[in-house]
Amino acid sequence: MGPFRLSEEDSERLKVIANRVVICLRSFDGVQAHVQTMPSGRPRVVVPTPGGVPALGDQRCPTSVLADPTPQEAKALASLTTLVSSCLTRRQTDGVTLALDGSWDPRTRHAPLAATVSSCLTTSRSQQLAPYVAPAALMYVGSPGRTATTFFDLSPANRLRITGWSAAVLVMTVAVTTLAGIRLVKPLRALTDAAKRMEVGELSTRVPVRGGDEIARLSTAFNAMSQRREQLEGVRRDMTNDIAHELRTPVSNIRGWLEAVEDGIARPDPDLVTSLLGQSRQLQHIIDDLRDLSAAEAGELRLAPEPVQVSELLSATAMANQATAAAAGVTVTVAATPTVADSEAILVMADPVRARQMVGNLVSNAIRHTPAGGSVTLSARADPETVEIDVADTGTGISADELPHVFDRFWRAEKSRGRQSGGSGLGLAIVRRLTEAHEGTVTAVSTPNVGSTFTLRLPRHSSATEPGPRDLGHDLP
Repeated sequence: MGPFRLSEEDSERLKVIANRVVICLRSFDGVQAHVQTMPSGRPRVVVPTPGGVPALGDQRCPTSVLADPTPQEAKALASLTTLVSSCLTRRQTDGVTLALDGSWDPRTRHAPLAATVSSCLTTSRSQQLAPYVAPAALMYVGSPGRTATTFFDLSPANRLRITGWSAAVLVMTVAVTTLAGIRLVKPLRALTDAAKRMEVGELSTRVPVRGGDEIARLSTAFNAMSQRREQLEGVRRDMTNDIAHELRTPVSNIRGWLEAVEDGIARPDPDLVTSLLGQSRQLQHIIDDLRDLSAAEAGELRLAPEPVQVSELLSATAMANQATAAAAGVTVTVAATPTVADSEAILVMADPVRARQMVGNLVSNAIRHTPAGGSVTLSARADPETVEIDVADTGTGISADELPHVFDRFWRAEKSRGRQSGGSGLGLAIVRRLTEAHEGTVTAVSTPNVGSTFTLRLPRHSSATEPGPRDLGHDLP
């Protein structure tokens, strides 16, 4: 503000006038005006309406006295006008008359350019306010009469010291980096060597696991992968041997008898033809089982699910296995429980052919492992969501350590290769895969020398309004 700052007396006097104007506006016009004090100490009346401050000529609430400059302001404004006029004269331009709010009016008809007046006004304000501004402060490093010093100068000794410390830090950095690199590269090199050994066929390769960092977790994952691959390779090797054995027996029998006929040792009588036909059927049975199992494991088994009556399924399966059971001296029966008798209420959603294949495999397996005079019983029970089909026998049973493997490929109770009970060793594995394809489960419980019970759990079809269930008796082979 400089010379434009009002004295306390002038400021208080104008504030009293401004308050009177506010009271007047509130009394006559109902305007909610208020007094605002400017940085120079001059008050002004602020009216919160689009009209702004009332006109100076308003007779009811005159405000002209607030716009008039005080003697101090008039003196400062005259000084500023003189400085601006001198500047404009030097620029060969006519002078102007200034107002307190910074506006100006030309003194003659030839008005100067606004840019020229603005430039002269800025220069003149700086010149007028110079006596009111404090000079720049000079700041010194040190104290009077003493030169500035530094904590560490670049003398020859200090330069040598800097070079030595830099070399020490560099050597330490290289050493730490080398040790960290060796510690990082060593387990990675071990993993690389192990992978190369696995590539050439060493499936038992393992790497040591140390620590708990990312490399240790990678080593653990590698060991798990190597162990799993070794297990799968063992399973694949055993499966290949089993398949070769299962196919070799009927093929060798057929070839041997045919060579005997060709050499004139045996005659192609009806008994020989029947024997060869039985061997070929066994071979075809093994091939069909392998094909079904491979399709189920590959997810390529096509199903056509529809409502199937459980009572019809059990009756048809029992009838289809009566001849085999009679030859083995085993009785096959269907338990007449109340739930099974209510055939309209117990339906399963399943592919009819595959459903008959699942239950049929369980029944044929039970007949093979039940001695003469024993029995195989089929029963079912239902809850709101699933149907459980039980195939129970009074056979030799399965030991506790063998029970978890009953659904593996080529598993069988007897370990000899003679196949005294017949079968390909794939029936239960096929049952498990077909059950999983139907979103069901199959389990087994057994007591040695007492018997076994295999349980199928399939999704239940509870709607009685669907088309009639398929009669499985007409599809029996």
